[in-house]
Amino acid sequence: MRFIHLLYVPTMACNMQCRYCYLEDNTVDSGSDKGPLETLQYAVNKFRAVEVMPFNISLHGGEVTTLSAGDFRYLIAFIHDYYEENESLITGAGFRIGSPHIKTNLYDLGRHIDTIRDYSVSVSGSLDLPFSLHDTFRLTKGGEPTLQRILQNIELLQSLPGKKKVSATIFKEHYLRTEEMIEDIRFLDRETCLDMNDFNFMIGFDYNCGGLLTALSEEEQVDFYHRIREAFEGTELQKGLDTAWFAEFGPEYCTNCDNCGSKFFLLERNGDIYSCVRGQKHEEFYYGNIYKDEVDDILAAALDKIKAAHGAVGFDPACARCGYLYLCKTGCPFVKDLYHSPRSYTCLLQKELYKQMQYGPDPGNMYTVYEYLSRMHPQIAEDYRPPRIPMGVPPLQDLIKADAALRYIYDPDAFVLTLNGTEYKLKSQILRGERMFICITQDSDVSLYIRKEVLEAQSDYPANNSLFIQLLSGDMIVYGDEGRTKQRHIANEAVYKGVLEQMPSDREGFYQYDLMPFLRRYGQYLSKTEANNVFFTTTALRNVHYNKQRNNAFYHMQAMDLPFQNIEFYYFSNQEMEEMIRG
Repeated sequence: MRFIHLLYVPTMACNMQCRYCYLEDNTVDSGSDKGPLETLQYAVNKFRAVEVMPFNISLHGGEVTTLSAGDFRYLIAFIHDYYEENESLITGAGFRIGSPHIKTNLYDLGRHIDTIRDYSVSVSGSLDLPFSLHDTFRLTKGGEPTLQRILQNIELLQSLPGKKKVSATIFKEHYLRTEEMIEDIRFLDRETCLDMNDFNFMIGFDYNCGGLLTALSEEEQVDFYHRIREAFEGTELQKGLDTAWFAEFGPEYCTNCDNCGSKFFLLERNGDIYSCVRGQKHEEFYYGNIYKDEVDDILAAALDKIKAAHGAVGFDPACARCGYLYLCKTGCPFVKDLYHSPRSYTCLLQKELYKQMQYGPDPGNMYTVYEYLSRMHPQIAEDYRPPRIPMGVPPLQDLIKADAALRYIYDPDAFVLTLNGTEYKLKSQILRGERMFICITQDSDVSLYIRKEVLEAQSDYPANNSLFIQLLSGDMIVYGDEGRTKQRHIANEAVYKGVLEQMPSDREGFYQYDLMPFLRRYGQYLSKTEANNVFFTTTALRNVHYNKQRNNAFYHMQAMDLPFQNIEFYYFSNQEMEEMIRG
């Protein structure tokens, strides 16, 4: 089964006419003959019929609060019931079940307070900071100011159980009043019920501003970040500063995948499907219509159009050298298309954030670049193929073929990991040439399967042999006289053959080991911002590897990093996973 994030737009109508709205003049009732709930129900059923499941359904616009009280309640009730009915499937895939969620300008919030209360709706509002600019850029369609009514509506959320957060888009006009903005953030934290540790900054770009607003330069973006950091570091808002405030530019956001067309979809009430709120109403990011097209065709169009958008602007050779391609994936395809640029419009800011979050450059960057280009820019991939081994040095694959003991160490069929029923055949990281990531929560079901023959290999006394697990944090430290920067070791676990034999296994020919107790035991020491790493081998094969390193310089040159079968993973508490899903 495939899981997707679905934004649903039940109405294009909006009660406001913000000066930088990406929807331009499209914020009017489209007059669809389909009811708001009808389209969502139809789409979900059509997706489910071909094993595609939305794990998250968020309401966007237009402005969702312009719906009638009845239509709004029906939609929220449907999403609430959908989560309850499909909880086991969604959580079984590693996703957290949340409450219904809306993105809103907050102007007409009061007419839906009962539904928001009854279903613990999570509210994500938008406003302009500093307040002194709000009524300049965020007006009603009749040109009336909106700030005071929005602040009054925020007060209505005080006693409600759901999450309450806001976001603000930053242009140069806002940046020039950063000190005012800082004071207004403090006011919202002090005087309102908003969770300002869950606040979000967004960086505006040159689109539909009518000359009224100016995009920040990359240097101004970095300066803005440092000024905000200086103001709030060490305060009660430090958590938000380190996480949510600039999350749009961090590694967990939507652009942290080669092709976002594999995961994110925006559905309009008339059945049209686009990439996201940025690509909405743009032909280049239109994937099809749920009423007219087959789901497989929509999914294929999504992949093709995002790949085409990246391909149309090319690839910047500097992105191959910086070491952070594994995190940024060159940025949002919509904004790259808009700017006719091959890299992210927030490139410098992202690098600054990565450093602040203690992300190191990718140690396997040349392989990451080659694999990325093979998928997204295949026409130039060969220009970035990693260099071959120096002349006269036998390739690692030849050394492995010639040594039965090494063949066991690198055996791609020796270990299989399952996460909530999804299977991952584990390979050696230095042979795979690309990185593989999964997300694990405290409630995940993670099993390791070890082919029984492996415990017999290269061991004179198999009863004394053990499964050997090495857990590494994503945080980097410097090891050894050579000053190599490597992942920090957390813990090893050795489970003897006799113990594995007593554990039940649902796979013939394999021992089965529940990995979650080990991960929970050391969860507090794992990185929260960077991918952690776990390796699997046996005690006997581990000894073979280090002996081979000591005795064979050609092997040592090519197997300096841990060669054992591995998988990289992000580890989140249930609450952290829920917050990440909500964005």
